[in-house]
Amino acid sequence: MNDSVKHTLSGQVAVIAGGTGGIGYAAARRLAECGAKVVLLTRSDTEKAAAMAAELPGSGHGALFAAIDDSATLRAAADAVQVRWGRADILVNSAGMTKPVPHKDLDALDDALIDQLFIANWRGPFATIRAFAPLLRASGNGLVVNVSSIAATTGIGSNVAYCAAKAGLDVMATSLGRALAPDIRVISVSPGVVDTTFVPGRDATFNEKQAATTPLKRIGSPDDIAAAIEACATTLKFVTGTTIQVDGGRHLGAA
Repeated sequence: MNDSVKHTLSGQVAVIAGGTGGIGYAAARRLAECGAKVVLLTRSDTEKAAAMAAELPGSGHGALFAAIDDSATLRAAADAVQVRWGRADILVNSAGMTKPVPHKDLDALDDALIDQLFIANWRGPFATIRAFAPLLRASGNGLVVNVSSIAATTGIGSNVAYCAAKAGLDVMATSLGRALAPDIRVISVSPGVVDTTFVPGRDATFNEKQAATTPLKRIGSPDDIAAAIEACATTLKFVTGTTIQVDGGRHLGAA
């Protein structure tokens, strides 16, 4: 790590929704390396999440249960952060879900799946911000980073509803960047194809094909996205209400 940013987040608390996922945990590690105490929010195995938190650099980290589709659990998590850590300065929304559905197969994208996709990828992040906004506002220098997708602007992604939900997430950054300023900054970080298991069914062959049609000739790693999240917290202090694309130029299209 660059010594100029090491320990720059000392005394701050970073809460990461979806903190045990590939991008979420990579962000947790980078923010911990910068000196923040990190709280991993998970909807599944809290013991596993606590063990992962204990492996982060530094000390004082932890894990809490919260389901982004259940606002009551988000409010309870915010209360628990207040009691145990006393503050929250950074919120990273990296939780979400998707399912591959061909864009032309309109019947396969049924109402139940559409609702599930919007709950996970739009309502959930909004509800998480709503729950933690009082703590972030009290910080006086609060930051929200939503993990979006270039599908929001290219219209190319795992399914049409996912593209639309991520477009809504980017608009959320614009709206809340204005509404919550100056106490809370809101930024979208927008990956392209990332080497995780987030999208079911994508394998090494898929990744190789995507790399070949990406200007920088590789797909992203979780740490590529985490580096952008770290920058939002440490060096890009005059940024809010916008989307930062971290995709190796994939949004540009093939040459």
